[in-house]
Amino acid sequence: MIRIDFNRLKFLIVDDNAHMRRIVRQLVHGFGSREIFEAEDGAAGLEVFLAQKPDIVITDWAMPLYDGIEFTKTVRSSDSPVTRFVPIIMLSGHSEKRNVIEARDAGVTEFLTKPVAAKSLYERILSVVLAPRPFIRTKDYFGPDRRRSVNAKYAGPERRKGNANAEVIEVAPIDNRLQNQRKQADAGIAAKQPRAAGQAT
Repeated sequence: MIRIDFNRLKFLIVDDNAHMRRIVRQLVHGFGSREIFEAEDGAAGLEVFLAQKPDIVITDWAMPLYDGIEFTKTVRSSDSPVTRFVPIIMLSGHSEKRNVIEARDAGVTEFLTKPVAAKSLYERILSVVLAPRPFIRTKDYFGPDRRRSVNAKYAGPERRKGNANAEVIEVAPIDNRLQNQRKQADAGIAAKQPRAAGQAT
């Protein structure tokens, strides 16, 4: 199985059920992540999301006050060019097709049915980290491409009806972005280091 460096990934778990938060936290910690934040509903989740800027969000659907669908729509409608692209994995005890479609149309990246299996969660995380789908912007939708493949030049009968002007936005894999951030940070630290006498500049 392909492996990624979870130690560099920040997670936010949003669920009103403390037991479920603990289960998901243990799984993510077992994968290797050490920065894991929690919130008990979508409203609190948004506060943590904006403060901590996680790389991946794992949220429950059904929560009081502010559910996972509302949370997702708020994130996707953000003006921030960074936060609105964050992968969102939604958990639900209901796997009916209409629920999957509603989550997809809200901008959810991946959908996972409870009870959560470690292998299934790992595979979803692997997918959003290494092979993110392009984002689509239309007049009434912003989020991951709702089809599993995309060809911007395709003009056949299955092209998005009514969305001829849809904008396709390629998203760099999280792993690549983290590597670039680390290189930039290392370069900044190196630039601040005092140079020895006679050292070339």
